[in-house]
Amino acid sequence: MPAIVLIGAQWGDEGKGKATDLLGSRLDYVVKFNGGNNAGHTVVVGTEKYALHLLPSGILTDGVVPVIANGVVVDISVLFEELDALEARGVDVSRLRVSANAHVITSYHRTLDKVTERFLGKRQIGTTGRGIGPAYADKINRVGVRIQDLFDENILRQKVEGALDQKNQLLAKIYNRRAIAVEEVVTELLSYADRLRPMVADTALELNRALDDGKTVLFEGGQATMLDVDHGTYPFVTSSNATSGGAATGSGVAPNRFDRVIGVIKAYTTRVGAGPFPTELFDEWGDFLTEKGAEFGTTTGRKRRTGWYDAPIARYAARINGVTDFVLTKLDVLTGLESIPVCVAYEVDGKRFDEMPVNQTDFHHAKPVYENFPGWTEDITGVREFDDLPKNARDYVLALEAMSGSRISAIGVGPARDAIVVRHDLVG
Repeated sequence: MPAIVLIGAQWGDEGKGKATDLLGSRLDYVVKFNGGNNAGHTVVVGTEKYALHLLPSGILTDGVVPVIANGVVVDISVLFEELDALEARGVDVSRLRVSANAHVITSYHRTLDKVTERFLGKRQIGTTGRGIGPAYADKINRVGVRIQDLFDENILRQKVEGALDQKNQLLAKIYNRRAIAVEEVVTELLSYADRLRPMVADTALELNRALDDGKTVLFEGGQATMLDVDHGTYPFVTSSNATSGGAATGSGVAPNRFDRVIGVIKAYTTRVGAGPFPTELFDEWGDFLTEKGAEFGTTTGRKRRTGWYDAPIARYAARINGVTDFVLTKLDVLTGLESIPVCVAYEVDGKRFDEMPVNQTDFHHAKPVYENFPGWTEDITGVREFDDLPKNARDYVLALEAMSGSRISAIGVGPARDAIVVRHDLVG
């Protein structure tokens, strides 16, 4: 049975939760392998809407084992808040597994994230201020606190002391903030240990055994390709590998076990935070996409920047991730437009680029080259078969497929859980 990687193919917010939910009843495990509570999935179940930030969206599906793997950085207070909120709404959260090797976001990570971002002034990256970057920095600098450290007070204290030696100097002398007491941090983290302990496991071992037993495992990436720390629009990126390669290092499952890579991509483009965005709209059409698409961040509430579909980015994502299938979301948002522009290439200083420019300067100055496609006015939210879509909607999807580097296997046609058209099976 397959190990499937699900990633965002743009700058995030593509609707990965909906894609996971589409697969839900056929999955045995859903694994979050990167990021923290700096991104969110919105999943609609019947009349209920759930906003998840740290938890894998598979937690909403009966029988699925949700896993927070080693590549994630975990704010334990947020974890417990989310679990409590779901339990209060009758969701069974007892199956959750958390990797003993996942790193912990502490109070000093959140403090540093906020003060350093403010210190950058006009050069701000647009982080969420939730401590994700500083936690990953500590991981790389080998001064991080891991989940397993909460069960050994001596090790925990040593690690926190080591981390705060330098950080308190920065806070006090550079940022003019008060130093953080070691005891304050240790006491808070130890207070989580008893509740956390039953959830903690060797998740890499459990996932490999599940695959050996023929179970179906979905590896769900946070953020998206263009926010990947290596392959995104650096430095306006996240602090982890949000591409398919991150699924292996972030979970302890080897690359040769993955059968399929599903890229989730919107029928237009959005991003949150600073950084280049060639198709960004600053006119009434940008407002149209924002309002009709409800383009406000699940985690931050920030208004998303909006633009037309960008085919070079889709091709780039297909190549970097090895995408076997695209899930195209929010096609219904484009209903009512007379003409729909699609970016097919870029122009930089009079030179045409059919693929993403290799250097950041060119990408910052890239102007979209558009091709226009006729729109449709028919309501498509009730459509469940591809042939029942309006002809212009079908033609639009087929045109995107031809220029995006992989087949479009499913199409989101509305916010409801079942508002999706399946062209190719995503599991079989």
